[in-house]
Amino acid sequence: MNILRYPLIKSLLKNRWPQFTIMVVALAGFLVAILSGLFGTPVGSRNFGIVFVWIAWWALLMLVAVPFLGRGWCSICPIPAPGEWLQRGNLLGPDDINHRDHGENKKKNSVFSVRSVVKPHNRRWPNRFRNIWLQNGTFLLVALFSTVILTQPKVTAIVLAAFLFVAVGASLVFERRAFCRYLCPVGGFIGLYSQLAPVEVRVVDTAVCKAHTEKTCYTGSADGYGCPWDVFPPGMVKNTYCGTCMECLRTCPHDNIAINIRSFGADLSVERVRKMDEAYKAFIMLGAAAVYSTVLLGPWGTLKLAAYSVGSLPWLAYAASFLTLILLALPGLFWLMIWTGIQLSGSALPTKKLFIAQSYALVPLGLSAWVAFSLSFVFANFSYVLAALSDPFGWGWNLIGTAGIGWTPWLTSLTPFLQVGVLLGGFLWAAITSRKIASENTINTLAMKLSAPVIIFCLTFTLILMGLLVA
Repeated sequence: MNILRYPLIKSLLKNRWPQFTIMVVALAGFLVAILSGLFGTPVGSRNFGIVFVWIAWWALLMLVAVPFLGRGWCSICPIPAPGEWLQRGNLLGPDDINHRDHGENKKKNSVFSVRSVVKPHNRRWPNRFRNIWLQNGTFLLVALFSTVILTQPKVTAIVLAAFLFVAVGASLVFERRAFCRYLCPVGGFIGLYSQLAPVEVRVVDTAVCKAHTEKTCYTGSADGYGCPWDVFPPGMVKNTYCGTCMECLRTCPHDNIAINIRSFGADLSVERVRKMDEAYKAFIMLGAAAVYSTVLLGPWGTLKLAAYSVGSLPWLAYAASFLTLILLALPGLFWLMIWTGIQLSGSALPTKKLFIAQSYALVPLGLSAWVAFSLSFVFANFSYVLAALSDPFGWGWNLIGTAGIGWTPWLTSLTPFLQVGVLLGGFLWAAITSRKIASENTINTLAMKLSAPVIIFCLTFTLILMGLLVA
C-alpha cells in the first residue's frame, strides 16, 4: 500500500519544514549531550549525555524506529546535518550552483543560504570502499570501548564530537553523504536491520524511469537534491542503503515515487543483492549483542572489570576474545553448519554462496537479541530521563520541575516475559527465513536438511541469550 495516496501525508513528506525542524531540534539535543558530557556531572545517571543517548535515544531506535521505520531515523539524524549544509551551501533548499549544474534557468535565492569559508571538494568515494566493510570496522572499534562509552559522560561526549567532526570532514571532501553511507557505525546496523521494516521507498513504475532521461531523482533539480545516499531509486530493491530523506520524492517530476507499507522482512528474499560485507555485519551484530548481555548484565565481575580497564592486560585479553568470537568463532561455526547442511542434503551448491545467503536468516535473530537486551535496562532506567530534562548538567537546576524525581523502575515484572517472547519470535522468524532461502535452490524435501543445521545454530544462540538475559 502506497501511503502517498493520502494527500496530507504526501504534503508533509514533500515539505522540507517538518523534517528540517525535527533535525534542528535533534541537533540541539546532540550538542547539549556533548556539552553536558564535557562540563556536567560525571554521574552517568544524572548526566544528559548518558541518559538521553544511551537510554532515551537507544530505546527509541531499537524498540520503535528500526523495527518499524527502518532507516527512518537517518532522515532526521543531526550528525550529518552541519556538513551537509556546508556542502550544499544552503540550510533548506537547493542552492543556485546546483540549479546551474543541471541546466536550470530558474534560481531560488533563499534566506537560508550559507557561505562557507571552506569550499567542498565533492570527490567521489573510492570504488574499493563502496561497501560496508569500513562501517563494520567502525562499529567494532566503538564496541570494544562500549563499557566505558556507555557509562562515562566525558567519553560519550568525545565519541559524539568525533562523529560530528568526521561527518563534517567527509562532507567537505567527498560528495553526498559519504559518512552516512560508508563510515557511520550506527548507520551500518540500521541499514542491515532496515531490511526487516514494513516500510519501503520504491519507484512505482520502472518504465517511467527509463523514459525520463534527466534522472533527476539521482542528479537533482530545482526542487530537490540528487540522492544524498548515492542510490539510483529505479534500481533499488531493498532498504539497506536508502536513508528515506525524501529528496527523490521532491525531485521526481512524474510522481513516480511510492512509500509502501509491506510485509515485515520482505528484503530478506531478494536473492541477487546478498553480499559478504552484509553477512559479516549480521555476525558482528549478533556477537556484540551476546557480549553486551554477558558483560553489562551478567554476574561475572572479573569480566566486567576487564572490559572497563581499557589499555590494561585484562582488557587486551577481553578485546582479543571479543574480536575472535565475532570475526572467527561465530562465522566459523556457521560455516560448519552450512557445510553440514550441504552434506546432509547432497546439494552441489557452493559453500560460500550458501554461507552468504543463509547469513540473512541471522538478521531477524540479531534484531530480536538487541531488542531483548535493550528491554533489560530501558524500562528499569527510563525514569532518569525526567530528572535529566530538568537538570541536564547536574548543576542543581530544576527547569521543568522534575529534577527531584528519584529512580523508579518501570514494568520490571513484565520485562522477562517480553524478552522471552521477543527472542522466541526472532528464532521462529530466523528459522522460517532459513527454510525459505534453502528452498530457493533446491526442492522442499532437501531444503529442510539444508537449513536444519542453521536452525539448530539459531536455536542454540536463542537459548544462550535467554540464559543470559532472563534466567
